[in-house]
Amino acid sequence: MSDLVLVSIAFALFIVCPRMAGMAAVISRATNLSLIKIAVFGSLFSIPLTIIMVLVFRRWGLIGALSFCVLTDLGSALLMREINLKAGLETLVVALFVLLGVKVASWISALVG
Repeated sequence: MSDLVLVSIAFALFIVCPRMAGMAAVISRATNLSLIKIAVFGSLFSIPLTIIMVLVFRRWGLIGALSFCVLTDLGSALLMREINLKAGLETLVVALFVLLGVKVASWISALVG
């Protein structure tokens, strides 16, 4: 198997996270749309955003990529607010916890290392 295929599979496994599953569930509940359809179409729409995030990371590092991700989370919250205020609020809270998690992880790793 080629190196590109192996590292691409590894990257695909890394991208999948419980946060995405949770947000898909929130959106599905709020809209009464199929969880599978949301996952498929959302994944397709996320491809260019993932490429942009990687390019931002390459140019401006982790802080730049994290800033881009926070903007996309806030954009999601604003879009969901138009559909369901509760889902928009849940999306915003998740985005804030991601920011907090990054700060706490940096703090803990500084203590350990």
